[in-house]
Amino acid sequence: MDVSGGSGQPRSGNDEPARPQSGPTAPAADGTQPDPAAAATPGTPGPDPRDPQHPAPDGPAAQPPAPQPPTPEPPAPQPPAPEAPAPEAPAPEPPVHEPEHPEPGRGPHVPAHHAAGGEPHGTGRGRGPGRPPQRKPEPGGGLLMGRPFGVPVYVAPSWFLVAALITWVFGGQLDRVLPELGAARYLVSLFFAVAFYASVLVHELAHTVAALRFKLPVRRIQLQFFGGVSEIEKEAETPGREFVLAFVGPLLSLVLSGVFYLALLPVEPGTVPGVLLAGLMISNLIVAAFNLLPGLPLDGGRMLRAVVWKITGKPMHGTVAAAWVGRALAVSVLIGLPLLTQSGALGSDAVDNVGMDTVMDALLAAILAAIIWTGAGNSLRMARLREHLPELRARALTRRAVPVPADTPLSEALRRANASGARALVVVDSEGGPVSLVREAAIVGVPEHRRPWVPVSTLAQDLTDGMRVSAELSGEELLDALRANPASEYLVVEETGAIYGVLSAADVERAFVKAMARPS
Repeated sequence: MDVSGGSGQPRSGNDEPARPQSGPTAPAADGTQPDPAAAATPGTPGPDPRDPQHPAPDGPAAQPPAPQPPTPEPPAPQPPAPEAPAPEAPAPEPPVHEPEHPEPGRGPHVPAHHAAGGEPHGTGRGRGPGRPPQRKPEPGGGLLMGRPFGVPVYVAPSWFLVAALITWVFGGQLDRVLPELGAARYLVSLFFAVAFYASVLVHELAHTVAALRFKLPVRRIQLQFFGGVSEIEKEAETPGREFVLAFVGPLLSLVLSGVFYLALLPVEPGTVPGVLLAGLMISNLIVAAFNLLPGLPLDGGRMLRAVVWKITGKPMHGTVAAAWVGRALAVSVLIGLPLLTQSGALGSDAVDNVGMDTVMDALLAAILAAIIWTGAGNSLRMARLREHLPELRARALTRRAVPVPADTPLSEALRRANASGARALVVVDSEGGPVSLVREAAIVGVPEHRRPWVPVSTLAQDLTDGMRVSAELSGEELLDALRANPASEYLVVEETGAIYGVLSAADVERAFVKAMARPS
């Protein structure tokens, strides 16, 4: 029998002789082995390979037992009962996907994943043998406002809360400056809130245009509670590009502030246009200054990361330095902002007593400090994750597989697997092409004495395009491919379409946890 290359254990990239295994199986997560006697008996429902979400009886066990001949003779020696597979677990989340907390017009977000939706970055996005599947579309995360430059822009529900808060606060200020407006001041305040977030959107579009210029995929732009976030799915390849990508946001905010200043010059002070233009000028200036602070996750922190990266030649060193500066910045904001407000250094009169304004200032400082601290920590975790992801390689984790025809009895298929040291079964057609994969959970559900009468086709799950992954995939590309089409096993193929073996999601999960447990 012609068997694909590899060893009985997860592959290490070579074809060394393998130690015989007890059949296609994965070790339990805790290292213990189950009692074979605990396997399902005839008539006991077992996992249905055709419906992984709703297990049902598989093979002949799903029907009333056929009359058994007395003292049946199996056609081949019986192998030991297969070890129970590890609990099926979803593939590890790629770094796309856990968005950092945004600030007003802050720098580009490089997801973990996540990462969550969007196309998987990297090469080999097409379908078919040897190429990872396209990712299924994911929810946007708010109200879709448009697609400038082909990138969807969403408004999160939290934005409406902020818009109401800005309308209320700015309306109170307008009552002191323009008391003749009356209740109409709240309409003017709402216009200011919308115009301010339009400025934040321009800030984020600057990051997006720069990312697209550097051929970095942008998943979406989202306007949220404390500003906006551009979710860029890949990091810049050089520190110079990283610096430019971070700097263009504050630069556009400074430009907007200058534009509003020039528009304010011919306008009469004390009028509605004058108050609006002055407010937009000051708010954009604050956004630019805040984002230039040198700590992650702010734009200034990414600029500092790029500088340290350029000096040391190691992006991880830049991330660590900028993240710790970001944490120091969070503590400074928590303590310093209320003190500055109380001292009158921010332009208001010093306050000697503790009132509602003091409580609001302290609450705002606490929220900002928490956002910065959490964002800095997320940046460290994402950097560590990206550092270890290349260790996950499909070729090294793939199990050797035995191709068997659909009508092969399970006992015979297991005998062939044991003889070749394989740990997986692939059902092939008359021309040797793979059509389905035999699931480990389905094998365990068949009692040993019935295995000579159960064909492997009744325990197999039909192959789809998403269940074929390239042996060359690694890191984020591998995780993206698995997340796009969740399954317990995947067929690993060469670029030519030849069968390389079977990849278990449980093996990837264990390798991922093991890699993350190692220090950077």
